[in-house]
Amino acid sequence: MKRQSGAVLLIVLWTAVLLTVLVTAMASKVRLSAQTAIHNQDVSMSWATIMGAINKAEMELMLERMQRPIGEQLEETQDGEVRTPAYRFNGQALELYYPLKENVTVRIFDHAGKINLNRIPRRNMQLLIEKRLGGQEADPEEVQDLLTAWTDWTDLNDLEGLNGAEKDYYESLEQPYTPRNNPELDTVEEILHIRGFKELFAGTNLQAAFTIYGNTRTVNLNLATREAMELLPGLDGELIENIIAYRAIEDINTRAEIAEIVPFEELQELSPWVGSNTSNFYSLYAYENIMLDKEAEAQIDQDEFPNFDLVEQAYMEIIEVRGFNNLPTVHRVDPYSQLPDTGPPRVSEVELLF
Repeated sequence: MKRQSGAVLLIVLWTAVLLTVLVTAMASKVRLSAQTAIHNQDVSMSWATIMGAINKAEMELMLERMQRPIGEQLEETQDGEVRTPAYRFNGQALELYYPLKENVTVRIFDHAGKINLNRIPRRNMQLLIEKRLGGQEADPEEVQDLLTAWTDWTDLNDLEGLNGAEKDYYESLEQPYTPRNNPELDTVEEILHIRGFKELFAGTNLQAAFTIYGNTRTVNLNLATREAMELLPGLDGELIENIIAYRAIEDINTRAEIAEIVPFEELQELSPWVGSNTSNFYSLYAYENIMLDKEAEAQIDQDEFPNFDLVEQAYMEIIEVRGFNNLPTVHRVDPYSQLPDTGPPRVSEVELLF
């Protein structure tokens, strides 16, 4: 009898343990399912918010091509000169005609502010290579080897230039491929496939510095990204920050105005690169801001995040806008694109050269 009672008690205990395990497992599964559903809902709402912001940015560019309303008050400089509205598409956080949600930021970059790889003259590519290799300190032989590799990639044949790289070289690599043999690159990242260029542009945000769209050969300093200006001959970090500070209060419309910021010798190097054009191609970035309390904000490393913009990646579209009565053409979509450097001028008023 005692043995039977002990056996029954043991069975009851094991049953209780099994039921406890099952209930715990089911509760965990239900909790996980609930958390998944909440996360999916948050992601869906976030996606809808970002898509809405992108559509409003597209509408902003279409409205830009309409006749301006009679009596519209345009932004003016301190001297009373009317500023060019199209120059606001230089990556600054925008207030759109159709308001955004409070925690959403939209930035628009006109591709006239980037270096066009499909239109860059050979001489300008040489100057760009020289600057990346140290300017006057650059090894002439290394410069010519890279320039020849660029020429071989963009020419229309398989004839290899002196110390160049053509089909035989690229097909001998561990992961072989064939050269473009065409001056029209398909993406800016394609430049990394050219022999030596991956090392040459290591650490460069290519999407921010370069474009392959449009027919522009020059860069508009009112629209130029930091990444593009860092590559331009004649500009150093201090001059770049002064240009960004200047264009925040004045448009740069003439060479004389550039000369107010850039010293004569540097201006001689810079002049072949700059123009006053705009384009029909734009990169749109939209993202939700990371909201911080004052204590967390005070702990931010301002050297790393000088404008407290903690977002480094954002949804990006490259679009072409031809008019106000046709939808834009979307050329590229990147949900996790690296944001260009959008920080404010890193220069105090005392340091300004103008």
